[in-house]
Amino acid sequence: MSMIEFHDVEKYYGDFHALHDINLTIEAGETVVLIGPSGSGKSTLIRTVNGLEPIQEGQLIVNGQDLANPKTDINRVRKNVGMVFQHFNLYANKTILENVMLAPRIVLHRDETENKKVAMEMLDRVGLANQAPKMPAQLSGGQQQRIAIARSLAMKPKCILFDEPTSALDPEMIDDVLNVMQSIARDSSMTMLVVTHEMGFAQAVADRVIFMADGSILEDDSKEKFFEGEPTNERARQFLSKIIKH
Repeated sequence: MSMIEFHDVEKYYGDFHALHDINLTIEAGETVVLIGPSGSGKSTLIRTVNGLEPIQEGQLIVNGQDLANPKTDINRVRKNVGMVFQHFNLYANKTILENVMLAPRIVLHRDETENKKVAMEMLDRVGLANQAPKMPAQLSGGQQQRIAIARSLAMKPKCILFDEPTSALDPEMIDDVLNVMQSIARDSSMTMLVVTHEMGFAQAVADRVIFMADGSILEDDSKEKFFEGEPTNERARQFLSKIIKH
């Protein structure tokens, strides 16, 4: 079953053509990694999936809902599509536990006893249950990003979008976040769409690797073909050779 379908999608910012003729299907349970040079349209593409960026042409279907249809309730779509950003966006005046419980309380109207139980389970899943009573400022950047992941998981979504979740972290904090993401990909049926520069993560958990440049998808391969074989697109080959050399 398809979770996300792009059909002839075009995206513009004024006269700037940000996404060109995007045709892409992501099946339920797949882990798909988007890579490519800065400014290639990766983050724009991922932000269209939960309606943060509207599309101008084409059709975008997410969990059976057509985002191009003005009658579609975007909040209903977002109940099933979590997102983890570069920056954590935690509420500084709420405890870690309160941050994780907030969206299920407001959006899902989850019973408070059940809500706390689920929140603690998700904090445990990211290895931070012991931090529940603390405030965000008391945690490191890597811990805050893991809290942001727990917050998304607490909604029990069918799909999570990750927009360069480690790019704002100090190098020594990156592995803990990537390990949590790997465990989600490995141990759940969650659909994951991940924009990242972490090639080790892509090689470890991706079902597919999508290479973008200049707003277009130039390569869509299994991770084995992309990393161990050779991409068919010359731009992708050049990008990969630079990544490997560094």
